[in-house]
Amino acid sequence: MNATDQTRTGTRGADTAAAAADRGVRPRRLLLGLVMACHPGPTVAVTVFMTALAASAGHDGQRCLQVAAAVLTGQLSVGWCNDAVDARRDREAGRYGKPVVSGTVRASTVGAASLVALALCVPLSLACGLLAGSAHLVGVGAAWAYNMGVKATTLSWMPYAVGFAALPSFVVLGLPGSPRPAWWVVLAGALLGVGAHLGNVLPDIGSDLAMGVRGWPQRLGPARVRLLMPVPLVAASAVIVLGRPGPFGAAGLVALAVAVLTAVSSVVVGRRRVRVPFIAAIVVAAVDVAMLVSRGGALT
Repeated sequence: MNATDQTRTGTRGADTAAAAADRGVRPRRLLLGLVMACHPGPTVAVTVFMTALAASAGHDGQRCLQVAAAVLTGQLSVGWCNDAVDARRDREAGRYGKPVVSGTVRASTVGAASLVALALCVPLSLACGLLAGSAHLVGVGAAWAYNMGVKATTLSWMPYAVGFAALPSFVVLGLPGSPRPAWWVVLAGALLGVGAHLGNVLPDIGSDLAMGVRGWPQRLGPARVRLLMPVPLVAASAVIVLGRPGPFGAAGLVALAVAVLTAVSSVVVGRRRVRVPFIAAIVVAAVDVAMLVSRGGALT
């Protein structure tokens, strides 16, 4: 073998090694992109909270796992659908933190993943009972409707209200005998959803308007949204504390006070830091879920 042949052999070997390394990188990059595109924070939080609520409500271990699987696939489908549908607007708005915009994963791949997750969500939800599964699928369907266009209408709050109300209803209806969820549980979930919608949209109102998205919060404007957001959040906390029959105790009053202070202070701080109201909404939601979990046996 002469020097030229050795060079060619070495080049082919280097190319083969590089191709093998590239194949190894691509699956990891794809997985990373999908994880980032599913909105991992809310997805994990909602799944964990609903599983804890199922356990406190009286579901056994197997049913808790079924609830977790149904909620997880539903949240994955909604998160992936959101990034796939908004890919063009996100690019035009320069949101390079989005994996589709940064090129980590393709919009078509994220869209396909959302359909797979939705297809899995249907039987997993119905496995928890026909009424329970139907309630959960209504909530997931509402979230999809939001992604597909309702977000740009004056009814943009409705999918959030329906989706958040459906989650505790799903847990309660899945209990033996399919008992009805208490009115205050459903109402608190709906109010919490409206507050979460306002807090989630607030930081992006300017870019949304530039892209032609004119949902309810965008039409109100950031100043009004910042002032309005504490109302449904505090109302949800009050309903949880005061709506249940019987004494609410010192713990309930403390939780309500924390929710009020968090929501109201976000109005003041949020004037300079637009992300604060969204963080406040998460804190209040966590307090409300903690109260629901502590009262798991009284959700019917």
